[in-house]
Amino acid sequence: MKNLKYIAVTILLFSILSCSKDFLDKKPQGELTEEQLTSQDGVEGLLIGTYGLLNGNIEGTWGNYGAAPSQWIIGEVTSDNAHKGSSNGDQPDMNALEQHTPTSVNDNLENLWNRCFEGVIRANNTLKILASLQAGNGSAKFGAEREKEIQAEARLLRAHYYFFLVRAFKDVPYISETTTTPTVPNDKDIYPEIQADLEFAVANLGTAKPKGEIGRMDKYAAQAYLGKVLLYQKKYPEAYAQLNAVILAKPALNTLAFTDNFDITKENGPEAIVTVQHSVGTDGTGGENGNVGDMLNFPYGNGLPIACCGFYQPSVDLASAYKVDANGLPLLDGSYRTNPYKSDFGLTAAQKAAYKVDQTLALDPRIDYTMGRRGVPFRDWGIMTGDSWIRDATNGGPFVNYKNTIEAAQIASGTGPGNTNITGLNVNLIRLADVYLMAAECAVETGDLGRAMTLVNAVRARAALIPGKTIGGAPAANYKVGQYTSFPNPTYARNAVRFERRLELAMEGHRFFDLVRWGIAKETLESYFGFEGGYFNYLKGLTIEARDTHFPIPQQQIDRSGGVLKQSTGY
Repeated sequence: MKNLKYIAVTILLFSILSCSKDFLDKKPQGELTEEQLTSQDGVEGLLIGTYGLLNGNIEGTWGNYGAAPSQWIIGEVTSDNAHKGSSNGDQPDMNALEQHTPTSVNDNLENLWNRCFEGVIRANNTLKILASLQAGNGSAKFGAEREKEIQAEARLLRAHYYFFLVRAFKDVPYISETTTTPTVPNDKDIYPEIQADLEFAVANLGTAKPKGEIGRMDKYAAQAYLGKVLLYQKKYPEAYAQLNAVILAKPALNTLAFTDNFDITKENGPEAIVTVQHSVGTDGTGGENGNVGDMLNFPYGNGLPIACCGFYQPSVDLASAYKVDANGLPLLDGSYRTNPYKSDFGLTAAQKAAYKVDQTLALDPRIDYTMGRRGVPFRDWGIMTGDSWIRDATNGGPFVNYKNTIEAAQIASGTGPGNTNITGLNVNLIRLADVYLMAAECAVETGDLGRAMTLVNAVRARAALIPGKTIGGAPAANYKVGQYTSFPNPTYARNAVRFERRLELAMEGHRFFDLVRWGIAKETLESYFGFEGGYFNYLKGLTIEARDTHFPIPQQQIDRSGGVLKQSTGY
């Protein structure tokens, strides 16, 4: 983990801590002993290992796409923002998720479940070993303050892993460091436990990073995460208080560059609140600590700086959502689908050869820092040329993802050795603009429409500062970002906040979960299927059932539990 000490270990905790066979009297080779773990260094190492699962990857296990911290598959491909991309026959389990037909043996879901519970186990082990030291008065050299920090960090991380699990699977068993039964049923709401962990973290973490290590969680991370979890429970006043505390402690959003969030040389800046640290090239892992989960999500074509593997393509609907009216405001009424922005999609070969981007089109500049569109410069890679950057445009559309890529000039230092499609670019789980918009949502739901508009306008004011792309010295679009002058009623305000979340946070893993918690997943996605299905037959006529607000629990886990775990209703 970047900016944390590296400890490369394999810990078989249950074997180490619970077995008492004679052969264990002999110290095993290549394993940490209980004596080594039950020490200050052991506890600190266990805690770092808990952080290590944030990137969803266990060393030596490639293909952890479902557990990617960006949540690109179950947070975006399942929404109206993105297609799986690539070709139809590649990764069929991802096709099933995009079409909302997953089964309980979907490998992406199994991967997410396993990696998150591995993170939970690591957090629990950290807390368990620390408690054993405290009970034996063996933790004195930590100091009381560091003991509380360790507990708070571990509990915040545990809350994160459980939050990823509960919003994906809904019915999740809760296992803590004090759990003694081998199998726990999944018949209770675990949000109270997640909230309690985050409240403890808020109370016991400081605003300065422990040990000066920027990758660690701090009080602001705890407050932002607690605000988010409270928001998911519709506890708006309580969430509002936590989110406002973060906003007040941070610089004004318009003093921070939008593009810094997706620049490997600018990460961990003031906007980064809860961030998954990625590292390549300096830790000897060959890219294992990089952003492995997004390794498929680059353009596809010969001669590109990174050319693998054509997955995760923005939708026509998302591209069209960046259209604005004469005042530079979003088209909240859905009229953005009139004359949608589809680039060169569906044109004949001759028409594509003659294609030129419409530089008069009124667009929000965030479009060109969220997706690559034909005829427009893409980072320092050059002009995006359309089909030659796309694996199968008929399957994924004419656009490519932008936010997970890096500059061509950064590849030597920013990608894994021999794996240029594994970058060291961090993933922001929560960034300051997200906090502004969550607070704006709370403001709407508590009747503070003026404050909601102020917060949304602050996000838009920062967006207006984004430098537009140019073609031949002229703007690539008629870039406009206007300010709202009124939120006349809660319905209008609610729609404005929700639309702004889509524009600002698109392709960052939030969209599907937002639609679900707002209670509008069915109407939004079925409308999207009707529109986007006009271009992609595999979406045509799809419907959303009641069960589709979450995903099936992996069958392998139900089988292992001996039937104690119950499958979610409808699956």
